[in-house]
Amino acid sequence: MQKSGKVVVISQHYPPDHSTTAAIMAAIANRVAGDAEVLVLSGTPGSASPASSGQVEVEEIRNWMPGKAALIQRATAELLFTVRIFAALLTRLRRGDVVLTVPAPFMLPYAMAAAARLKRAKSVLIMHDLYPEVLVAAGLLKPGSMLAKIMRGLNALMFRTLSAVVIIGRDTEKLLLRYGGMTQAKIRFIPNWATLVPGVRPIRPDTPSRQKVSARFVVGLSGNLGFTHDPVIVFEAARLLRDDPDIHFLLSGWGIGFEQLQAMQSDARLANVTLIDRVEDGDLDAFLSAADVWLIPYRNNVAGVSVPSRFYNLLAVGRPVILVSEPEAEAALTVTENKLGWVVTPGMSGQLAEAIRAAASSSDSSMAENAVAAAGNFSPERALTSYAALVQELLRNPD
Repeated sequence: MQKSGKVVVISQHYPPDHSTTAAIMAAIANRVAGDAEVLVLSGTPGSASPASSGQVEVEEIRNWMPGKAALIQRATAELLFTVRIFAALLTRLRRGDVVLTVPAPFMLPYAMAAAARLKRAKSVLIMHDLYPEVLVAAGLLKPGSMLAKIMRGLNALMFRTLSAVVIIGRDTEKLLLRYGGMTQAKIRFIPNWATLVPGVRPIRPDTPSRQKVSARFVVGLSGNLGFTHDPVIVFEAARLLRDDPDIHFLLSGWGIGFEQLQAMQSDARLANVTLIDRVEDGDLDAFLSAADVWLIPYRNNVAGVSVPSRFYNLLAVGRPVILVSEPEAEAALTVTENKLGWVVTPGMSGQLAEAIRAAASSSDSSMAENAVAAAGNFSPERALTSYAALVQELLRNPD
């Protein structure tokens, strides 16, 4: 009998990194390790220590992580990391192995697919973001530019080579099927999950995040604000509501979008806005319980391109959400299908302000209960079982 191959998980972010991607990739690696040999190629210093690696073998690949605003240095660092990963895969992959990654950095899946093809291994891409569409939606790239055309050409070649593509939102399938190298048989829908235990948390005025807020109703925002997010619409809604003493904005996060929020607040100094630093994982439950409603602000044309992983934890604590998004996006579909809150048209700050007013005056407690019920459908057990089944299917069919 032919010996079963191993599984190679590639992730630039891995514990002790505290990002959502790190947590997701570690959970997948540890779940798959129950059925197969797993090697993790990590770009995070300290990830190979026993405290971080858990039950899998972790090999650290040298990596440099400049700030997100330093675009040239970041692009250089990501290219170097991708080249090092490609070299590592050529020496570690064997026929019949399964290798999987996410598009962070966005060049990484191309290297993975090429190395897997050369070594006759199976390859899986977990589609957290779709490039170049992310860059186009953020306004960093023109749709018809030469670079966008090159990236789409590379995508077509990559999709033809990949064994499977995991999408975390239903809205991504339509975009993928535009590529000639993609078939529906390769697509697997496995949504991300809530990392907090689902349950309606009471509003507690004595929590540290809310103690200094005198307003009756708190609007929260938390997490990474990247290129696909729109911080301006949040700040403009706060400006429109600045004379309402009952409503206060509690904003926490990181990334280029949060830096924009800090700059706007530094100039305007709105009394109804409080900015706080990134909340550590151990304090996340209490922080998410401090707000009455949570915002997720997306730019236009992001449907199918990016899915907010933070969404599931907001549901888990039993809070309605106000989503700035196109109605066909995965999170928007979940909100409307389960009656979890409000969906606002991107770029419409007045509409967002009205949705916040509606949330502040609502006495409907069913949204909180609906949110917890929906979070239960996005459990780690269900998602990780699907990943394990996919990997076993590919390991059983090395040819």
